[in-house]
Amino acid sequence: MLDHVVLNVKDVAVSTRFYETALAPLGYKLLKAYPFFAGFGAAGKPDFWLAQRPPFHTMVHVAFGVDDRGIVESFHKAGLKAGGKDNGPPGTREIYHPNYYGAFVLDPDGNNIETVCQAPQRK
Repeated sequence: MLDHVVLNVKDVAVSTRFYETALAPLGYKLLKAYPFFAGFGAAGKPDFWLAQRPPFHTMVHVAFGVDDRGIVESFHKAGLKAGGKDNGPPGTREIYHPNYYGAFVLDPDGNNIETVCQAPQRK
């Protein structure tokens, strides 16, 4: 079981602004901020951290699981609004399985950030 993840970034201030907007639809907020670190989470516990330190990551894939397809869509819109680049619009990815509904946005460093709902579509 994972407790937290740290993503090394070039500029923690730039990345913090991006993630504050992009992760808001997931209920994530900036919970801890230090000169070269920022911790995001929901329910008061930071579990997604940014660290301004080498080596800087690019092409890392982080997927946030959600329980509603609307959140996937809201994340995608928020990520683009925050300056991210589209890396796959909201949609079903049947290559994984019939209920895999995800969206992908590249962050300021080129990391592939995803939200995915794996529950069946609600009727």
